[in-house]
Amino acid sequence: MPLDFKDFQEKVSIGFRPWQRSFEFWARAVDIYTGYKVFQVRVNFEKDEKKAEAMWERQHEYAADKVYSMCSDMGGFFLKIAQILGKPDLAPAAWVRRLVTLCDQAPATPPNMVQLVLEKELCKNVDEMFERFEWDPIGSASIAQVHRARLKGDKNDVVVKVQHPGVQELMMTDLRNLKAFAVFIQKADIKFDFFSVCKEMEKQIGYEFDFKREADAMDRIGTFLRKINRKAPVKVPRVIPNAVTRRVLVMEYIDGVPILNLGDEIKKRGINPDGKMAAAAKQNILKSLTLAYGQMILKSGFFHADPHPGNILICNGSEVALLDYGQVKDLPNALRLGYANLVLAIADNDHARASEGFRELGIDTVSLCSNEQAELFKLAQVMFDTKLPPGVKVLQPFSEDSSIKKVAVQAFPEELFSVLRTVQLLRGLSVGLGINYSCAEQWRPIAEEALYLAGRLKAEDMKTREQSKRGFFRRIFWR
Repeated sequence: MPLDFKDFQEKVSIGFRPWQRSFEFWARAVDIYTGYKVFQVRVNFEKDEKKAEAMWERQHEYAADKVYSMCSDMGGFFLKIAQILGKPDLAPAAWVRRLVTLCDQAPATPPNMVQLVLEKELCKNVDEMFERFEWDPIGSASIAQVHRARLKGDKNDVVVKVQHPGVQELMMTDLRNLKAFAVFIQKADIKFDFFSVCKEMEKQIGYEFDFKREADAMDRIGTFLRKINRKAPVKVPRVIPNAVTRRVLVMEYIDGVPILNLGDEIKKRGINPDGKMAAAAKQNILKSLTLAYGQMILKSGFFHADPHPGNILICNGSEVALLDYGQVKDLPNALRLGYANLVLAIADNDHARASEGFRELGIDTVSLCSNEQAELFKLAQVMFDTKLPPGVKVLQPFSEDSSIKKVAVQAFPEELFSVLRTVQLLRGLSVGLGINYSCAEQWRPIAEEALYLAGRLKAEDMKTREQSKRGFFRRIFWR
């Protein structure tokens, strides 16, 4: 049989692609990291504080361009990295300005490939199934893109989520590289168990390639929130029956404005963005999200674990819709109750209880400072509360004053990463909306109820706490 040169060339290209991608990642990541380490030595010679701050800003802008280029050029998993890093409280302002524009801007799969995936997965021609199908996607993210359409014989529009061909292998390669880089970072610089975090991330993202699992999660969370509230705090899209496969998901279309465009929408409606009406709308949005997440994490343990801005729509008034259930977490009961206990410790400013909470959750720490309990509590706030500790405006893990430098986290439970990431994303939203609040304080009554039902909190203790600690959440949020 004669050799098909094009076929051979394609196979070689596909086989070589992971190696090429790995080399590109390491070249770029090491360049960014060493750039900061060299700069840290140089800036230490500058004694003028204002000049040093200006130098840091220039360094952040220089690095931001490199991080943006890496995430934009490589795409795939690095678009998710951009979502995590592009948060106002976590990354330098220069990074946020650059990375926030990368949300939902992955390259789109061409229409002919979309059609092939749809017809192979649904076993029907597109024209047979849809009255109308908009081939230009509404949005394209790292794993899939979404199209607006209308099913035959229906009056309402639907959203069709279609997985990018070949994306799974690409993202798994990226995650393997990130795990190796995490080991290097935690040994060389930041004493935090990033490797366990990356392992859990790898497991969670692996689930995202199965849209049947996502549809089940959407149904489960939507049913739970509607059941325990008179009105669900957030809208959850309904799945269209018999229109779900591993790579295609058809669901209800929800009309709304992406939360990233909220400021423009407020101005368009003639509302003063700095006025009372805009402030009230932002508070209602945060109230709805906070209540929904408190109930999901602490009452159910099964929760949507990806509240980045691209997954949040603002509908009529300040009603909130929560999209994309690819990343969900079913928290083991012991961790759910352990986290409820830590929530109470943070809400009550109880340093001793916070230390106990860390041990109960299996977070293994080693003190590198004299005031261990105070720094451990500060670390608990940084990791598991939306309100930053006093005097902290931006988290700088490389800073010598960082809590992670003072209290090393040697072991971090993989199962807890989704809670950590969710709280960090909620904090980013609150900072973006200009509202500094504590989710731990707002979740106190839900945490109390969870511990009471588990027999870990007595009724008389709840009554005493309710009388002495009645806060904003109980007056405004409780339903």
